[in-house]
Amino acid sequence: MSAQGVAVLLSWLSCCGSAVWRYSTNSPNYHIFSTRSTIKLEYEGTLFSEWSVPGTCSVKNKRSPQTELRCSSPGVHTVRPIVTGPDSEEERNLPVDSSHICFLWYFKIISFYHNLTQVVVIWIYDPENADPSELLWNANEPSLNSIILTKQLATLGQKPTIYTTLRKRIYLPHDKMENGTWHVLIPMTYDDALKEIKGNQVAFQDCFIADFIFLLTFPLLTIPEIPGYLPISSPHGSQLMAAWAACVPSSVVVVADMETFQTNDSFRTWTRIRVPPNILTEDERHSVSDVSLSRDGIFFLINGILYLKSFTEFKRLGISENLPDSGIIGITTRKWCWVKYLLKVKGRRSSMAIWTKNEVYLGYIFLKFVKIITTEKLKNLLNISSAATLTIHNVEYPGHPLELALFLNYCNTCNVNKTIYLVIYNEDTKQWMSQDFALDVSIDSFLTPHFIYGALPDFILQDKHRIYYCYHNFTETGVVQTPTEFGNLSRLSHNSSIHAIFMDYFGNVVVKMENNIMFYFKINIKDAIKLHSWTNSITKSFFLLSSSAQIYFIYVFENGTVQPREYPLKLESQSANFNTKEKCPYMAFHNNIFHVFYFLDKGQNLSIWAQIVYPENVGLYIVVESYGPNILQEKEQVHYEIALGYCTKTVTVTFFQNTNYEAVDDYFKLQDQNTGLLLVQLRPSEYSKTCPIAQKVFQLAVGCDSTKFIAVKGFNKKDCLQHDFFYVIEKSYLRNQPSKNLRVKYNWKKYGCPLRLDFGEKFHPLVQLYNDNGYVEDVEVNFIVWEIHGRNDYSFNNTMKKSGCLNEAQTWKSMTKLNQHLPLEEAWGPENYKHCFSYAIGKPGDLNQPYEIINKSNYNHLIWPEDHSGMYVFRVKILDPNYSFCNLTAIFAIETFGMIPSPSGYLVAAFLFVLMLLFFSILVLSYFHYMRIYKQYLYEPINRYDRKQKNN
Repeated sequence: MSAQGVAVLLSWLSCCGSAVWRYSTNSPNYHIFSTRSTIKLEYEGTLFSEWSVPGTCSVKNKRSPQTELRCSSPGVHTVRPIVTGPDSEEERNLPVDSSHICFLWYFKIISFYHNLTQVVVIWIYDPENADPSELLWNANEPSLNSIILTKQLATLGQKPTIYTTLRKRIYLPHDKMENGTWHVLIPMTYDDALKEIKGNQVAFQDCFIADFIFLLTFPLLTIPEIPGYLPISSPHGSQLMAAWAACVPSSVVVVADMETFQTNDSFRTWTRIRVPPNILTEDERHSVSDVSLSRDGIFFLINGILYLKSFTEFKRLGISENLPDSGIIGITTRKWCWVKYLLKVKGRRSSMAIWTKNEVYLGYIFLKFVKIITTEKLKNLLNISSAATLTIHNVEYPGHPLELALFLNYCNTCNVNKTIYLVIYNEDTKQWMSQDFALDVSIDSFLTPHFIYGALPDFILQDKHRIYYCYHNFTETGVVQTPTEFGNLSRLSHNSSIHAIFMDYFGNVVVKMENNIMFYFKINIKDAIKLHSWTNSITKSFFLLSSSAQIYFIYVFENGTVQPREYPLKLESQSANFNTKEKCPYMAFHNNIFHVFYFLDKGQNLSIWAQIVYPENVGLYIVVESYGPNILQEKEQVHYEIALGYCTKTVTVTFFQNTNYEAVDDYFKLQDQNTGLLLVQLRPSEYSKTCPIAQKVFQLAVGCDSTKFIAVKGFNKKDCLQHDFFYVIEKSYLRNQPSKNLRVKYNWKKYGCPLRLDFGEKFHPLVQLYNDNGYVEDVEVNFIVWEIHGRNDYSFNNTMKKSGCLNEAQTWKSMTKLNQHLPLEEAWGPENYKHCFSYAIGKPGDLNQPYEIINKSNYNHLIWPEDHSGMYVFRVKILDPNYSFCNLTAIFAIETFGMIPSPSGYLVAAFLFVLMLLFFSILVLSYFHYMRIYKQYLYEPINRYDRKQKNN
């Protein structure tokens, strides 16, 4: 925040509410809070006297409401302002460490849309000696101090590297630095947005550089303001409401009671969302009751009607979009980001849910909406009497990436109380599952659910005054307690109501009241503590997640301006817990889970471990919980050590399948029964609000990984003339013996470059497995090949007998005869494969036939005809039913040469006829020629003699 922004904020807060005080540092997100940091103290109010600090700390100006604090020794330091009057201000216990982390990475992004790449310009800066533009994160180039610091550390061997969290990609900078900066070229991505800058372990004056996590995706645009358009807002006096993209939390829409604001960079910049005139009335424009953000735009709920504001239009949604024209009571989007997930059926998962009292709709991109259930159908599914009243209370997306939770109102007389039930819908299986949850509340109660980031469908519910919890798969329920007032948060916050709840991926839960008083606890914890006051009681505020995965506040003022402010949740929770003497029951909790998504194919297993270190006699253990279909077996091993009063317990869990898919009655049905998505979490058996992280969660998908593919080694699209061409296959070389030759177009983009082989050279395909990360392995199992245009003028060098068959093996001829109703590519595959190496399988037959199954080690080769050359386009398919859930195929082409083609019989006869005609023509011509010569030499001498006689 700029100095001017701070001054405006302080003046507003000091004149319009009760006194509070806070602190800040120059490092973003309070990343560095050490003895080297300058801690800025800020007091709001009119009764300030001076600052009270411990002797190990010094204050620049003790009597100034805004001053700087430095602490020369590490530890927890108690700081509070002294005020005039009978009341005293609350004190904070600031944990100052002695870290050697002094410097930070600074970066800026340059986007290139023509090739969908981004250049990350990186340099190093010292937050204690940085330029103001660097502290505000709007610098375009490094300051002089940063240039000197960057070059000095580069001389010592420092160089940044960008790591992606999800895909585990690594991007290195260019070798040459430019003006004290490094340049890293990375592709634009949507599914690999979370990145981290790391450097080498290089120190300068005993100081290191902190790793920096940030969010970088495709450049996102905000909807522009158009002159003449009018504000759209919530009712006057209402609290802020916000919506954000789950996987891009920096993209946010905030609705206030005077304007609506949008940002794509956590409110470093923002625009106002306004709507064209003459569509909504004055009252309707100020009646927004809910808002959601999606790829299609911003959805507003106004008086039971859904509206969409996009880049091009503002429109009312209704019957034409398969939505009700009125009566909508709620909309919601996903709160947790799962970039990857497994869908067994083709299609997409929903991005939002819309509901009325009796109907639920799912929304997809491109404004596609589908009604999935009504309360009448739910009565039948839940075996509820038709006379009872069942309505939809609330709808929310849980932590599972493919599920939707419906909270239902159930009552008979509906006068005093009602019961809240829960059903969960799976978008993949299309199944509704009633959960073991029931909560009796008053008839006018309204509960808002917040699902925990975890494997199980655990959640908390809020009404105006209390927080209800439901932990450990519905086995533990109750009200979150407080030291006094039995969990009634309103009584602890001057009768204010609950405004919003913030939950993050680390298990932190912050409850914000309408007067900005906050309470804190962690997931699976049943009591909350009150946090120190951070914001004035009458300032409109909301908390959000920044692009660096840290909480921040957004303030909206009456003059229509927006101000973001970082919030040190970790420091504030430590300070609030300091006097409670609450400690984390364990010393360390480690694991080897480095991904949030794992794929298991046939024959594969996943082994994970987790380790917990705790004081002796505490008796902790590690809990492994999974949620989803029962398709995997688990093998668990526990290793236990004790030394010097501490216990170390390590649990290793292996997930695997033992199903045999060969020669089964229904191959595809068995595959479907053994595929699906599981969520797994590991957590300590006990933890507290002071523990750093609550649990580790990941997905385990069993099925076909769509990024897998196979290729035959030695084929590419570079070693040939890149063009399409036509060639003709003689009809006698085709499998079905057609009446005409076949003219074929060679598609270079599809088939690649053909491999040219001498007709006497055998070929053994080596099949290799790849995924989106590159080469995986050579395929060892059986596979088959066939010529896709129907050629069968090739064979195999191995016979069934030579390959070890005891009965006749499957061949293309036998399988196409057996499956005449199927196309050639479906006649033979893993679903009907049977081996020939047992007397119990198959039938006796001629074992001198070619063996048409190939694998890496059986030395079975393709052999070519010796009387002609040709072009062959083969498709290869994995035949082993226990290799993969995917139907793995690939195409390769071979061109044979070295043989003069045998001529046609008609051509030979025609050639002989022409040759004989030519021979006889020459013979006749030679006869007449020699007769002319004969006559010439016979009669010319006689005539010459007669003339001579006459002359004499």
